[in-house]
Amino acid sequence: MNSSSNLPRSGFGSLVLIAAVLGGGAAAFAYTAGWFSPGRLTPERMIAALTPPGGAPLGHRRNHAKGICFTGVFEANGNGSELSRARVFERGSYPALGRFNLGTADPNAVDATVRVRGMGLRIAAPDGEEWRMALINPPFFAVSTPQAFHDLLIASGKKDPEAMKTFIGANPEFATFASWAKTAPWTASYAEEPYHGLNSFIFTDANGAEHAVRWSLLPATAVVPISQSELEKRGPDFLEREITERVRVAGPQRWTMVTTVADPGDPTADPSKAWPADRRTVQVGTLVVQRIEPERDGPCRDINFDPTVLPRGIRVSDDPFPAARSSVYRKSYDLRAAEAGDYPRTEAAKP
Repeated sequence: MNSSSNLPRSGFGSLVLIAAVLGGGAAAFAYTAGWFSPGRLTPERMIAALTPPGGAPLGHRRNHAKGICFTGVFEANGNGSELSRARVFERGSYPALGRFNLGTADPNAVDATVRVRGMGLRIAAPDGEEWRMALINPPFFAVSTPQAFHDLLIASGKKDPEAMKTFIGANPEFATFASWAKTAPWTASYAEEPYHGLNSFIFTDANGAEHAVRWSLLPATAVVPISQSELEKRGPDFLEREITERVRVAGPQRWTMVTTVADPGDPTADPSKAWPADRRTVQVGTLVVQRIEPERDGPCRDINFDPTVLPRGIRVSDDPFPAARSSVYRKSYDLRAAEAGDYPRTEAAKP
């Protein structure tokens, strides 16, 4: 996607825009659950599908290429220990490092052209284990399988409007996401967004009992809706400037981490299907963002937010997306590491 301010407003043009910027943590897939078998998907094919027409942004992530770093703490309240024996749920404060980002492969994208916003997060436990995760602001993913996501990227890149119509006909779950993208409020701050871990994981408690869960980070900051056109007027990089100034002036920003526990029969392998609203929830702690730093020389620059990096007490479920994303995240990391000389670091930081 380019950084033009000429925004598609309706019809299938809007769906193409949605598809082009979609990503949020689920833009990459792996050799698991048979998705990447010979002749089918590979990390290389998925990265090729994510690559903009003008070529890959050298030195950048292959998706979520535009972002800004933060550091802070995760304040666990102890409630999570009833679900998982992971150390990060024991009452206490744990170092957190993360990245606010936009779901686009264009590091120079205009903020108002990107519907999906995301957060990469790493929480460190005192025993050396880490919990890494990738979250996005929609409450469900656009499609149900890795193959469908690849097909979405291909269809959205075609000039023929029939391509998207054909895709939607074969993947009707996309209509739910498209409706969210058209009707959900825009905001003018990363601090006003909820961030959802759409994939299902298994928590194991101290007694060995297992619980299928999903989690979300819900903002303490009130949501102030803004129109897409008004956001466009505030400049191409307003979100990064706003969160930097907000934390500097107003102080740390907070999100409550809420885990949702599945009932038997709830779908755990399909992130396009939200669980019913009456499912049990447990507030397990608070993410406190204390400092914002530009990515080019910040602590998140070289972090791979691989959602399969998990502490003991948390493991992947039958959901194929986390392990699948891991493979392409790894490939993307290798590419940008090899292209480090092309990344626009500051003069002081260049070797």
